Amino acid sequence: MFKTIRNAWSIPDLRKKILFTLLIIILFRVGSVIPVPFLNMDALADLMGALSDVSNTASTSLVSYLNTLSGGAFANATIFAMGITPYINSSIIMQLLCVAIPALERLQKEGEDGRKKIATITRYVTVGLGLIQGTAYFFYLKNSTDSKGTPIATYNEGFAMVFAAIVIILCFTAGTALMMWMGEQINKYGIGNGISMLLFAGIIARLPFTVDLLVKYWQMAAQPGGAKFYALVPLWVVLFLAVIWVITFMQDAERRIPVQYAKRVVGRKMYGGQSTHLPIKVALGGVMPIIFASSILSIPSTINMFWTPEAGTFWASFMQAFSTEGWLYSIVYFVLILMFAYFYTTIQYNPIEMANNLKQNNGTIPGIRPGRPTAEFIAKILSRITLIGALFLAFIALLPIAYSAASGLRGLSMGGTSVIIIVGVALDTAKQLESQMMMRHYKGFLD
Repeated sequence: MFKTIRNAWSIPDLRKKILFTLLIIILFRVGSVIPVPFLNMDALADLMGALSDVSNTASTSLVSYLNTLSGGAFANATIFAMGITPYINSSIIMQLLCVAIPALERLQKEGEDGRKKIATITRYVTVGLGLIQGTAYFFYLKNSTDSKGTPIATYNEGFAMVFAAIVIILCFTAGTALMMWMGEQINKYGIGNGISMLLFAGIIARLPFTVDLLVKYWQMAAQPGGAKFYALVPLWVVLFLAVIWVITFMQDAERRIPVQYAKRVVGRKMYGGQSTHLPIKVALGGVMPIIFASSILSIPSTINMFWTPEAGTFWASFMQAFSTEGWLYSIVYFVLILMFAYFYTTIQYNPIEMANNLKQNNGTIPGIRPGRPTAEFIAKILSRITLIGALFLAFIALLPIAYSAASGLRGLSMGGTSVIIIVGVALDTAKQLESQMMMRHYKGFLD
């Protein structure tokens, strides 16, 4: 990968694209440290202190998850506090609606113009979700205090509170819209997928926090009863590197269905007669099933941010079961990842359409009759491959949770979702650079 970047840097056009992408990432990081007005930052830092406190289990809450995706902006209530999450949720909603609503499905099949209209609708939905999430986060901050009882909001009543609320919510919403625009600019003038690059930059920005937390755990090993951390900290590093290797291997793994095209004569020329294959990736949905499942399971934690039930009641037990350390959370998380993996495969692949395309182009799968038998064979292959990919995603997602519960290492923000995003974006960007270099070094048939 580093060799690819070095070779790309030597090409002026690609160097401009790389520099533009780096500029957008720098602007994103600058915006991630600019706080919104009318908030007591000292009280906010005290409230969010659980994120860096290794002895507090709250560091594994929804706040930690959102803070990781936003690169630390959520905990500091900056203009980019909402991160790119509203855009991701908007894209998910539009994908679901394109399947459920025939008008949007027809629009999706209209080509470039249809995709542009869907992209415009996605932007409006993103701004709406950013407004809703920004409002929810504002009321959470307004109703919160630090450990000394100091309110986070500096204005708590009257017209000043209304004015402060409008300014803060609009800042959060504008930050969401600005991040969406920055991602689109990377798509046009930079390298890689813009939204993925911003997610990548935010997660990488949390690496120093993770390293600092590991150092704190290592220092705790010198305390009475903390000798276990001498083994648990290195084991976490080894598991982290092993997970990266497994994800890298699975990202390129694919099942190749052999296809034979029949010979046909058109005029004096003969076409076909070649053997090829249909590649089906094992990780069909990438990280999307995990993001879908996390979004749904974040609902109880979000409600718990605004309403804390009394201890010993049914709802207190319910919220505890659906916390990131609850047994029910892990079970439902596993089931949802499997469900959404199959759902995403159903959206992306249509076995009947694939079989019809093969039949129209005189292509057949050896040993399988064209038409319905081919569609059933492809559907069976897809079902098996999806199961393998879903189990892989579930293992990667649940491994940090299981290790944290078994070892007591809490608050390490590099979870399975984060690692998959990092590795996936790095591999996709490297492939884009390689394809761009190949286009620029193609000599043609005259040379």
